[in-house]
Amino acid sequence: MKRRLATIAAVLITLTAAVFTVVNPAWAATGLRVSGRNIVEANGSTFVMRGINHMHTWYAGQTQSFADMKAAGANTVRVVLSGGRWTANTAADVTNVISLCKANKLICVLENHDTTGYGEDSAAYTLDQAVNYWIGLKSVLVGQENYVVINIGNEPIGNTNPGQWTAATVAAIQKMRTNGFEHLLMIDAPNWGQDWQYTMRDNAQTVLNADTRANTVLSIHMYAVFNTAASIRNYLDVFQNNNWPLVIGEFGWQFASGEVDDTTLMAEAQARGIGYLGWSWAGNTDPILDMTNNFDATSLTTWGQRIVNGPNGLKATSKEATIFSGVQPSSPTPSSASPSPSSPSPSPSSPSPSTSNPPVGACTATYAVTGSWPGGFQGDVKVTAGSAAISGWAVTWTFANGQTVSNAWGATVTSSGSTVTGRNAAWNGALAAGASTNFGFLGSWAGTNAVPTVTCAAA
Repeated sequence: MKRRLATIAAVLITLTAAVFTVVNPAWAATGLRVSGRNIVEANGSTFVMRGINHMHTWYAGQTQSFADMKAAGANTVRVVLSGGRWTANTAADVTNVISLCKANKLICVLENHDTTGYGEDSAAYTLDQAVNYWIGLKSVLVGQENYVVINIGNEPIGNTNPGQWTAATVAAIQKMRTNGFEHLLMIDAPNWGQDWQYTMRDNAQTVLNADTRANTVLSIHMYAVFNTAASIRNYLDVFQNNNWPLVIGEFGWQFASGEVDDTTLMAEAQARGIGYLGWSWAGNTDPILDMTNNFDATSLTTWGQRIVNGPNGLKATSKEATIFSGVQPSSPTPSSASPSPSSPSPSPSSPSPSTSNPPVGACTATYAVTGSWPGGFQGDVKVTAGSAAISGWAVTWTFANGQTVSNAWGATVTSSGSTVTGRNAAWNGALAAGASTNFGFLGSWAGTNAVPTVTCAAA
């Protein structure tokens, strides 16, 4: 629901559940990832988005809004960006946006708005062009997987030939992965995001299967099509029954007859553990959709009061991501266990993982290359406690081929010549007996990228 709203007849159609069942292969992802129909953090904690859309590309000076949205209860902000349809947001600007999100303890969903209404709006960009924008920002996005979700393209197809959405989306996901992105990807529906012809619903499995990392969440935008409790519940039922990951990436409120039933929407999202992101903080040409008056956090509109202070609103249901607080799950989760037999095997060109073998009761570490491109690579180190609990750990290895580490997450990594040491962060040092955690890093290489032997010392 943007500066230009698509006019859609509110048609209530009873949904028929598909018979497919999704089985996501296990994958030792770094940062935010999909597990079943849930989003989880690197430590295995389930994360449910409770957030607000912010029209940054048109109001780049409204940086105070990040702190204000956090104070309103949001744990996530979906940030509108442009690669050129409007004033392009540069790498430096996106870096600042990510910093603002992190400083205010908000998960950052970055979306490219250029694709809005493609096929119906002649100014809209293709999803392939949106992917090119993300590739141009890769240097500032890689390494931020704990904090950043990439929403490839906003409402990428209008109401003209929505069937083209499936192939375009599959190609976009695959191009993102081929270019080394490991982030959680968010995919918007066609029909200006509302999927009233059910293209996304009916092709969800095909799209999810296209992601070699099994790390994609689908996004529905709920406006006039979803004007009754039944229409909302029926749509959400299909995704829940098939175990498909879904968030409500945009929605408004029932400000007039025939508009979205926001009360039911927020209640159903809370009951089902589905994330929601309301549109929007301020700046709409239709101000009825503004949550604040002129970006003033002390002046909430009716819509702002409903989503911020309502019974299933932000302040009542939002929980901050544990990456910001150091909170760990109460017990090891499936994502912390050894990879299941369904996990993809390393490709023939990938080095084999290296595992340490310290005494029982200490810790072990496994080093693996999870992505590689000319001159660079991404590594993942899994640390596992032995037969007794540990309060801290340090992993050490020596590169044999001149590789270097440029940045890391989930650990403090230092280098002395070719020797690299990764020490636990504040939130992942204490491990119960047999429990695991991971940290990742980006590195450079030339010619050969052999996997080193790693050692793990427990505290």
